[in-house]
Amino acid sequence: MSAEQVSSLCEQLVKAVTVIMDPASTQRYRLEALKFCEEFKEKCPICVPCGLKLAEKTQTAIVRHFGLQILEHVVKFRWNNMPRLEKVYLKNNVMGLISSGTQSILEEESHIKDVLSRIVVEMIKREWPQHWPDMLKELDTLSKQGETQTELVMFILLRLAEDVVTFQTLPTQRRRDIQQTLTQNMEKIFSFLLTTLQQNVNKYRRVVGAPQEQEALTTPQKADLGQEPKAQANCRVGIAALNTLAGYIDWVALSHITADNCKLLEMLCLLLNEPELQIGAAECLLIAVSRKGKLEDRKPLMVLFGDVAMHYILSAAQTADGEGLVEKHYVFLKRLCQVLCALGSQLCALLGSDSDVETPTNFGKYLDSFLAFTTHPSQFLRSSTQITWGALFRHEVLSRDPLLLAMIPKYLRASMTNLVKVGFPSKTDSPSCEYSRFDFDSDEDFNAFFNSFRAQQGEVMRMACRLDPRTGFQMAGEWLKYQLTAPVDTGPMNSKTGEGLCSIFSPSFVQWDAMTFFSESVISQMFRTLDKEKIPVNDGIDLLQLVLNFETKDPLILSCVLTNVSALFPFVTYRPEYLPQVLSKLFASVTFEVIEESKAPRTRAVKNVRRHACSSIIKMCRDYPQLVLPNFEMLYNHVKQLLSNELLLTQMEKCALMEALVLISNQFKDYERQKAFLEELMAPVASLWLSTEMQRVLSDPEAFISYVGADNKIADPVLEDPSGLNRSRISFCVYTILGVVKRARWPVATEEAKAGGFLVGYMPSGSPIYRNPCTEQVLKLLDNLLALIRTHNNLYMPEMVAKLGETFAKALDMLEVEKNAILGLPQPLLELYDSPVYKTVLERMQGFFCTLYDNCFHILGNAGPSMQQDFYTVEGLATQLLSSAFVNLNNIPDYRLRPMLRVFVKPLVLSCPPEYYETLVCPMLGPLFTYLHVRLSQKWQVINQRSMLCEDDAADDNPESQEMLEEQLVRLLTREVMDLITVCCVSKKGAEHNTAATVDGDDDEVMATEVTPPASAELTELGKCLMKQEDVCTALLITAYTSLSWKDTLSCQRTTTQLCWPLLKQVLPGNLLPDAVSWFFTSVLKGLQTHGQHDGCMAALVHLAFQIYEALRPRYAELKAVMEQIPDIQRESLEQFESKLLNPTLQKVADKRRKDHFKRLITGCIGKPLGEQFRKEVHIRNLPSLFKKVKPSLETDVLENEDGEGLTALFEP
Repeated sequence: MSAEQVSSLCEQLVKAVTVIMDPASTQRYRLEALKFCEEFKEKCPICVPCGLKLAEKTQTAIVRHFGLQILEHVVKFRWNNMPRLEKVYLKNNVMGLISSGTQSILEEESHIKDVLSRIVVEMIKREWPQHWPDMLKELDTLSKQGETQTELVMFILLRLAEDVVTFQTLPTQRRRDIQQTLTQNMEKIFSFLLTTLQQNVNKYRRVVGAPQEQEALTTPQKADLGQEPKAQANCRVGIAALNTLAGYIDWVALSHITADNCKLLEMLCLLLNEPELQIGAAECLLIAVSRKGKLEDRKPLMVLFGDVAMHYILSAAQTADGEGLVEKHYVFLKRLCQVLCALGSQLCALLGSDSDVETPTNFGKYLDSFLAFTTHPSQFLRSSTQITWGALFRHEVLSRDPLLLAMIPKYLRASMTNLVKVGFPSKTDSPSCEYSRFDFDSDEDFNAFFNSFRAQQGEVMRMACRLDPRTGFQMAGEWLKYQLTAPVDTGPMNSKTGEGLCSIFSPSFVQWDAMTFFSESVISQMFRTLDKEKIPVNDGIDLLQLVLNFETKDPLILSCVLTNVSALFPFVTYRPEYLPQVLSKLFASVTFEVIEESKAPRTRAVKNVRRHACSSIIKMCRDYPQLVLPNFEMLYNHVKQLLSNELLLTQMEKCALMEALVLISNQFKDYERQKAFLEELMAPVASLWLSTEMQRVLSDPEAFISYVGADNKIADPVLEDPSGLNRSRISFCVYTILGVVKRARWPVATEEAKAGGFLVGYMPSGSPIYRNPCTEQVLKLLDNLLALIRTHNNLYMPEMVAKLGETFAKALDMLEVEKNAILGLPQPLLELYDSPVYKTVLERMQGFFCTLYDNCFHILGNAGPSMQQDFYTVEGLATQLLSSAFVNLNNIPDYRLRPMLRVFVKPLVLSCPPEYYETLVCPMLGPLFTYLHVRLSQKWQVINQRSMLCEDDAADDNPESQEMLEEQLVRLLTREVMDLITVCCVSKKGAEHNTAATVDGDDDEVMATEVTPPASAELTELGKCLMKQEDVCTALLITAYTSLSWKDTLSCQRTTTQLCWPLLKQVLPGNLLPDAVSWFFTSVLKGLQTHGQHDGCMAALVHLAFQIYEALRPRYAELKAVMEQIPDIQRESLEQFESKLLNPTLQKVADKRRKDHFKRLITGCIGKPLGEQFRKEVHIRNLPSLFKKVKPSLETDVLENEDGEGLTALFEP
């Protein structure tokens, strides 16, 4: 090949690269140049000489980088076809480049160093150790030339460890060869790394002067300036050596890390005080201290609790903190904090009743330094320490250590500061704010972090109080007394709720809020820990009186006061005479207003106080019903008085109070008395609900729209709302029915139930049958409830939607809050408390429809568990439900269908006794499942077409955000449907049914990666009953198997692992049509095409396909025809698999091997992530085996010994 050819080609390439990188080039030129370069790499036979010429030092950095890229491309894609001499030529030239072909260490561009080290690693991956036994020696020789070469050698060793061990980007056998050889030479490699680090650090220190430790040198001689670059070069090598060590410490045998009296750890601790090297050293130390493994091997790590190590770690922390907030020092502090946390974890692991490790002498020093991080202004550092505190307080040995016990008051004191929510990045009202600006992008971000940090602190505080309950209670008492007397400081921002009131950022509120959380955590733990007679009742009652006597007009503070009342309430069990005072405090807050008789809509803060008071009353009645029972009459009169004024309370508040009464009435334990009480309580509801007017309104959509005022046009959408009262009457009835159905129950103890007249007989199985005192009342209201549900469903008919007034055209849409929750958008912080609950009458109307719909279905969902056989035997119930809840489903939007399935269908089915399956559940679920399958299939078809038509011609009235919302809703609905089918049909042994994802979209990434379906997934009785009916059976199977290729990974994984096989297994004994069998199998393969890129789904789907093929292939030859259509399937391999499968006389190969063979066969239809779909394949050939092959004895399976342990017959290079 003539030198001219090379030169002229190189000139063209330099021009092309210049055009590509020049920002002024036109797009056409740039594309042409790019095409020329790519074609050159792919096709030109003289790539190597051209690449080497372009990589010469005389060229510009961009051109040199391109030259080296050419060489990398050659090694990656052409190596297998190159003659041996050309390989040697290339290798020698590349080593020559490292030796003398780069600029000096301080001048060379980092991307040049990077690509050069990559080329060497690519060659090592293909040739070492078999064909290049002296590789390590060559690297060693290069490193002796100077700093520039040593740094490159470090890059090579790091890159090699990353590719082989961390990312494992090469075939198994090559990986094993290289890893084994690395392991064999690890002592040499480690000593090389350590020596390099030590020598360079020493040289660097000689010039720069060591840190202040070495007092002997008093003032280091200021080195002459000529030495400065040399020192910088040594420092660079030191950093590279630390980075490379970090790549090895993670996985080498622990003995290398602790060799030579832990010399490595000692060096790392010394380097913590070297500003340029400290971050790298802390990183290495962290990886070393976080190592898992045999406890015995980890014992030497305890050396870090020794005087020397502790001294260095703590002085480094103090110095870094003393420098003020500089990003570099802050990052270092975070690393150090992690090191201390990991040290704590190691101590907890190694110290146990059966181990010979003793509590270190410096444990006190360690705790002090750890506390310093817990009291640091950075909220992030504070939060980092919590898990370790928890581990220490929980530890069987350390939790009894006097040093740790002495720490508890200090830890609690620190928590008192840490619970105060300050440090928002946009503010400047605390030293934490400055740090938060480094750690958080926005206030919302910080808020989310702080909430989980606070919850974590709550847990740790409770653990601390388990060890020392009195101290916590005492501190809570002092803080509470202080807050009760401190003047209110609203801060610069006034709340919109009213003048002089707190907003959520006000100094007073954040203090109250923190104190409340603290006292709640500590007091609840004290009651759990101390024996009854040791509880400080007098102190508790004193605090309770102070809180009850405290008056405030500030809604946010009042909310905190109510929480404190609830926290201190258990003391009332010792002094019941205080109960009336507590009740009147709570009742006063139920009707709380900032300005009496105000017409303006209530803000969220006011609503929260009132709701808070109601839920406190409910909680009290639920948890201490015996205590409240003697005061029942007083409570009842209070509630009657409040209910007599229709406008005083919202419907929800009224019903909450009624629920509290129902809870207490459960304590009557007398069926007749409770029934009479419930009748009296529900009389107003019954007369309103059963009136002719209401009956007309509930059963006619048009009358209903007009009654609730949704057909009006309203001039002032904030203040004017003529039909508000009508809506509230309907809400009141529905809320009350729900409250009663949810709360009225028979006594838990069978004897008490029998004595009170609740027991009506026994099932054939012997389990008791109870009657609910509310049944009679609720059942008489059922017809109208079903009428309302039918009407509500019919509102979605186009002709009804057209009847909505101008103001209310979107009354049936989702609330913004719901949309944001589904899209995962955070709410603006201040708005949560300061804005009115519903800003306009439209929002109020949307809220009304949404709540009404949900509550009606909640009633039906609770009716089964509550009234049991009395509900399930209602005449024609199936028909009644089908003609109400399930009418007009076509027009019902996804966001309404979802709650219906979750809160009504699921509980109804789960609590239904088997004897009503045939009469009630099957007639209802059959049509429902058939319908849901059709609906979801259509929805997914639309989504798939949308993603195929990527052209930008979508109409403007359906913007992207709307599409995203619709798509996410289809996903959530799919999950709901698949969950419902699974719950109905499959019993998971030992699993709870109610673990359905109730979060909106938060559960996307909950993905297991290694999946084998639970062997115990069997069909439930209901599942078998449904599968007996041909149409239902078909709908279930088709839904389950079609859903595998819908684009929702979570649903696919759940369905594959829990549902598909049990359903199919049920129909296997029958005669399935060959087409059906092929369809099931093809559906699973389609699923693999869609979801193959997700490990969890892929593993589950491969397993399912394998199960189907193994079970059905012997009966259906059609399955082989499906297999033969898989792209790139290897026919011989398929024949081999078939012959083993179909020949019953052959000894069965191990399950894992059969499955692996099957997986290799179907690889052609396993989808890849987009980033890999068009990737050029790299092929690395295996070299002659390093291991002597021992002929396997018949019993052992060669492949079972995959990790090659014991096969250490490596030959030495």
